[in-house]
Amino acid sequence: MTEVKQSIAQHYHERTKYDPETIGSKNRQLDWEKQPIPFKEYKVGTTIDLKPYLQEQINQEKDLGEGERLSNLFLCSYGLTGKVPTMMGNHYLRAAPSAGGLYPAEVYLISRGTPLLPAGLYNYQAKTHSLLRFWDNRIWPELQDACFWHPALESTKLAIAITTIFYRSAWRYEDRAYRRIFLDTGHLLGNIELASAFTNYRPHLIGGFTDEAVNQILYLDTQEEQAIAIVALADLLDIEQNLSQWESALPSNTQTDYPMIPDGELLKHLHQAAHINSNSPKVPTWKTRETPEYSEDKYNFPFCTKVSTVTPSISWRKDLGALRKTILKRRSTREYTGEPIALKELLAVLDFTYQPHHYINQGLDRNPDYFDLSLIETFIAVSGVDGLEEGCYYYAPVAQELRQIRFKNFRQELHFLCLGQELGRDAAVVLFHTADLKKAVAKYGDRVYRYLHADAGHLGQRLNLAAIYLDLGVSGIGGFFDDRVNEVLGIPLDEAVLYISTLGAISTINN
Repeated sequence: MTEVKQSIAQHYHERTKYDPETIGSKNRQLDWEKQPIPFKEYKVGTTIDLKPYLQEQINQEKDLGEGERLSNLFLCSYGLTGKVPTMMGNHYLRAAPSAGGLYPAEVYLISRGTPLLPAGLYNYQAKTHSLLRFWDNRIWPELQDACFWHPALESTKLAIAITTIFYRSAWRYEDRAYRRIFLDTGHLLGNIELASAFTNYRPHLIGGFTDEAVNQILYLDTQEEQAIAIVALADLLDIEQNLSQWESALPSNTQTDYPMIPDGELLKHLHQAAHINSNSPKVPTWKTRETPEYSEDKYNFPFCTKVSTVTPSISWRKDLGALRKTILKRRSTREYTGEPIALKELLAVLDFTYQPHHYINQGLDRNPDYFDLSLIETFIAVSGVDGLEEGCYYYAPVAQELRQIRFKNFRQELHFLCLGQELGRDAAVVLFHTADLKKAVAKYGDRVYRYLHADAGHLGQRLNLAAIYLDLGVSGIGGFFDDRVNEVLGIPLDEAVLYISTLGAISTINN
């Protein structure tokens, strides 16, 4: 019987796993003289300053103008929120977390023509909080064509394009950077989704597009930078906008015939292999998405302990100004106290992350766009939650319950699994987002590797913000001993670990 060769996405995942036996060979000295600058510069263009439109408080009784709305949207999505002096100069922090503080994403705005923004292409300049208009032609039909005429682009006037400059992350993380780039993309998408709630936009996520065409539309140097997501912005103040929910993902080819790829070239090979080409024999048909896409709830083990996660929802103090404030003050935790957290706090975090329909009465989107949440599973290692037994649990979002699959305290094992990071040991809870990679590739081809990590990062960002609001510590971890996680915690071996989020108590002195 002929063995089926792994797709390039599966091959990439296996090749970039960390293992205690080989991780020493992956450690290398960083070339600090070649550290990338996380800001893109243009030599020519027209600047639209967004700073004069900023407001410290959001008054929901008063409609904001276009300038105020866009200024808040970009600040809360990817704007600067702080700076840290270093020996190399100031290191700037942004609203969306990024592995190693490297910020590989660039954010563009494509305008069809609005009172503030004439038709053309704009790059968001985070350092000056401004939009730089570097192309003034009308390119909306080209964007629609590149996105296979996605219905969300029919009546919208604005779209965000997210790109990545690969080297910004690969400088430190090498080939494994691809995972982190799309986790970071998910963080950014989470911010765009939530910031849209208090700026009267409805974002429609589009991951299925002709890569080469979008890269050309944005005038990208594709050796350095490529497009990875499009977000159509529906204007909720325009009653003609179509708010229907549409699919976000399209499949690519599945590449199983590939050469021996040397280290250092694997990342770009996978990205290129997962492109969608314009000469596809069948033009995709976009479908509406009627209900939230969650896992089919497959891990319902017999006789396991089950704990309901039904809980009162976070109120955000009954106004979205608190959400804006939370986005802007978010920071990744560096140290936990090791003390337990309350069960109600864990349940509130899970509720906000996985049950968005509970928040529609607060003005948030009932069903925010993901690529395909049905592919994502969540396992939770509990080390210190008052009222919840220590062990590893599967979280079933549809049934809203935790199902215990292992019975012990995993603190020391988590310390090891997280590459010796004390965050893993001292956290009260460690969450693992996983996916059956073989099943996912069968559904979407190799492009699914983008979708999985972006969705995991999107969930992680909602988790981040709920934790910060509740005065808990929270931090994501993208480096871990992949296979050992499954072995130690009892997570089925079919589940590829995508992302780890830690949650715990922090010192009130430093909070």
